[in-house]
Amino acid sequence: MTSMQENPELSPSSDTEVAMDTDEPCIENAVDNCNEISAEISEQPQIVASTSRDTIDSGASKSPVKEKLEDKNDFIYQIKWVSRNGRKSPIITQNENGPCPLIAITNVLIMKDRVKVPNLVDFVTTENLMEYLGNCLLESIPKNVPKGTQLNFEQNMNDAMAVLPKLQTGLDVNVKFTGISDFEYTPECIIFDLLRIPLYHGWLVDPQMSEVMSAVGKCSYNQLVEKIINAKCCSDVDKVSEALVAENFLERTASQLTYHGLCELTSKLKDDELCVLFRNNHFSSLVKHKNCLYQLVTDQGFVNENVVWETLNNIEGDGQFVDSNFVLVPPKSSSEMPMTSDVSEEKQIDQDFLVALSLQEEQQKQQSSEQEWEDFKKSRLGISDGLTDEELARRLQEEELKQEQEHSNHLQQQQHNNPRHSPPNDNSPRNGNNTRSRDCVIL
Repeated sequence: MTSMQENPELSPSSDTEVAMDTDEPCIENAVDNCNEISAEISEQPQIVASTSRDTIDSGASKSPVKEKLEDKNDFIYQIKWVSRNGRKSPIITQNENGPCPLIAITNVLIMKDRVKVPNLVDFVTTENLMEYLGNCLLESIPKNVPKGTQLNFEQNMNDAMAVLPKLQTGLDVNVKFTGISDFEYTPECIIFDLLRIPLYHGWLVDPQMSEVMSAVGKCSYNQLVEKIINAKCCSDVDKVSEALVAENFLERTASQLTYHGLCELTSKLKDDELCVLFRNNHFSSLVKHKNCLYQLVTDQGFVNENVVWETLNNIEGDGQFVDSNFVLVPPKSSSEMPMTSDVSEEKQIDQDFLVALSLQEEQQKQQSSEQEWEDFKKSRLGISDGLTDEELARRLQEEELKQEQEHSNHLQQQQHNNPRHSPPNDNSPRNGNNTRSRDCVIL
């Protein structure tokens, strides 16, 4: 799970103090470090075109990078090949809807043609994906770096290399509710900067909701949670009220996307811009095409389907599937579903008959219930056609109150005619059996 853990406020790397003389050639050290990591990556087995997992699981010497990965298990991901821009293009899929920013980042790099996957490869491992990212990071080394940015670049490269093993399990990100690209600075975010991949979110407060804006302010998620906890223990009524407003906002937007955020994403992204979206503790590849947002479908269950993208046009999560050309993919009808080999045609006909019979019985029960309801309304209210639900409820309530009043008058009349009887117990249920049984014996 991607967690939003409590992170101390970190300053940008430009303010980071490094115990080094700024006159030394720091950039050469950074390049040397990158070359060492590149050498470690090169020791790993190269991708071999394969249709099975046995070819990938080759026995190769373990490098320090690989040993770090094996602590988290070297996962295997299935590749889905689709037609994009007139040629075959791979999509890395996953069998769990986990955070895994590694999949989202790699797919963006593939669609940007910065990562080349050999043809006919059906599976890749975490090790292969890490090799791709390592190579992309090495290619991002700038040339003729000014002295003022040498320390920053070296620190950023070191942070990025330390973050790489975390990409397969999740990153610690701390959103701010003020803008789609507003995150609290953490070392994990530097990898997106070095790879030149935008990281966005849509968890924003609508400026028209002034009360919520005042309660949330410029807080990050971690700061807002801390503010809520502290304010609830405060004796100041205004602070408690503000905390409740902020808490209600977090509960109502638990999916980490608001309609204001959705509008901001649509308006701020450029056409055909590729990025990574953080939502609902999940990282996904996102693109804007013809003023519409689409999320890349990486669920392994769609590996044999013509589904490539899913529309992101609401916060309920019920988008529509489209293909690589952003053409709507209709849902499969039952007639297109293949018949299982162990069910004969005769048995299938019998099963269809039983299903139809069951549906007919359910329909008859529903019609019977509706008729009983209509009969009840006519017996109690007379003609009820044309009444709205509100008018019907009011008339039913008036009828019930009328019957209760008649029942109460009847009991008072009985008491008046026979004063020796004790008055009825007001706390007993109002039904026909509310008088005490005369067969009771007091012990």
